[in-house]
Amino acid sequence: MPQTLEDVKKATEPKHIPKSLMQILTAASNTVKVSHGHGKAGRQPNRALLDTLSGNRDPGMFGRMFPKLAPLDIPDAKLQALADAMLEAGAADASGDNPNIPAGFTFLGQFIDHDITLDLTSLAEKQKDPLGIENFRTPALDLDCVYGLGPDGSPHLYARRSSSDRKHGPKLLIGRNFDSGEGAFRNDLPRSPEGFALIGDHRNDENLLVAQTHLLFLKFHNAVCDWLAGSANPPPDVFSEARRLTSWHFQWIVLHDWVERLTEPGIVAKILHDGRKFYRFRKTPFMPIEFSAAAYRLGHSMVRQFYNVNRVAGPTDFKTLFEYSGLSGGIVGDLAPTPPLDPPATAYASVPSKMILDWRRFYDLDLPPQAGVATAASRRLDPFLAKELHMLPDGTSLPFRNLKRGVNLGLPSGQDIAAAMKVKNPLTQDEIASGSDGAVAKAQGLHKATPLWYYILKEAHVRHAGLRLGPVGSTIIAEVFVGLVHGDQQSYLWQRKNWKPELPSRTAGEFTMADLIRFVDDVNPLG
Repeated sequence: MPQTLEDVKKATEPKHIPKSLMQILTAASNTVKVSHGHGKAGRQPNRALLDTLSGNRDPGMFGRMFPKLAPLDIPDAKLQALADAMLEAGAADASGDNPNIPAGFTFLGQFIDHDITLDLTSLAEKQKDPLGIENFRTPALDLDCVYGLGPDGSPHLYARRSSSDRKHGPKLLIGRNFDSGEGAFRNDLPRSPEGFALIGDHRNDENLLVAQTHLLFLKFHNAVCDWLAGSANPPPDVFSEARRLTSWHFQWIVLHDWVERLTEPGIVAKILHDGRKFYRFRKTPFMPIEFSAAAYRLGHSMVRQFYNVNRVAGPTDFKTLFEYSGLSGGIVGDLAPTPPLDPPATAYASVPSKMILDWRRFYDLDLPPQAGVATAASRRLDPFLAKELHMLPDGTSLPFRNLKRGVNLGLPSGQDIAAAMKVKNPLTQDEIASGSDGAVAKAQGLHKATPLWYYILKEAHVRHAGLRLGPVGSTIIAEVFVGLVHGDQQSYLWQRKNWKPELPSRTAGEFTMADLIRFVDDVNPLG
């Protein structure tokens, strides 16, 4: 394999890559984004690269599902007007809740996003292989955000076998909480002396809820290790078998407990049976921008303004959840003052015990009812976002950023994609113009050619009252997730096509997030 960029040029000109394409690839390979923040890690797609690679069957890390559709170009003023209209009317209005999707799934969705978009490739490797077809890690539901490079490549993620054993064991490391008066707990991510999470993807320490979701998967792997070790015939390599079981059950949850909740009934089963029509690749999955820059940003619509964390903390506003993190907030390890500072200037050595999640409040675990304990719902899939997301810490608006990103990346209109999919009942102009948000869309002329992200949310709102996605959103989401599992040769669809979950569950042969939490058996640490 060529070892330098000059070698790549010589090896690929003129047979494989035109000079103009190589210039774009060279510039892209030298632009590495390492800053943290919402939804960013490793490389990001850009318009020039996407346009150039649109004809490739395996375009690399990013590409298009519909490369022949014309981009939708909209001035910023029109985008801003529409973004401003996408404001949730009342955070406490229960009519905006989605009873079909408990609140925990919002942050499971963020955890999943980070698992499929993590890029740990070094700068040197980026320069050696700017196309990123073979050497860059590809999107896959393989929990590498949990396992990192494995016990040998990421030993700092793993616990010792015992206090006298120098070797790391099969289990993942769990961190200690700061005792804020509730007692001593190990219910935090493992952290460096200065509070940074020692995990496979730093973005999972962005807010308390995604961090505790990551912690839940650390505990899940460890519980699987115990289950295997206590079986009649323990496997010779407990770690490898635990990783397989954990990853395969995760893939099952994603397809059958997450995607099936989001999408129209039967679409996952149909795609698994009939195959994908629009998300196509020859060998290596890529991240379609129709998915990453539009459809999968549905989670922003699901965010609540307040979350009831546990019996101690009570209702906590969304902004405060970011303060209990090492990436966005005041978890600073040994740098924390004594005594610690409370919000709004949080500063703790680790997550305080008062903020440990009571999972009954985030997932329906089918447990006996208890006074004062209720499972919160996510907000509906509609064009309305919580006030907090309209006022980000950097002074920007998330809905505007999403709409602008779609324009910058050359996304086509929702109408053009619906036509390309041959959707039988695409949204009409009148349907898009309905409601207070639609009136603004119509005033800006966007009811005729509509930004894809807004179209997908409007489609869910009009077709299914915000309880699930409509045909365009469902197809993009379901095809991409099925494709990501299909494209991973270590997945259960490759290794054992008719595989069914093996771990204990309420229904044999099924496995849900509720089953996972019950299996971990640490539902409410604070009691």
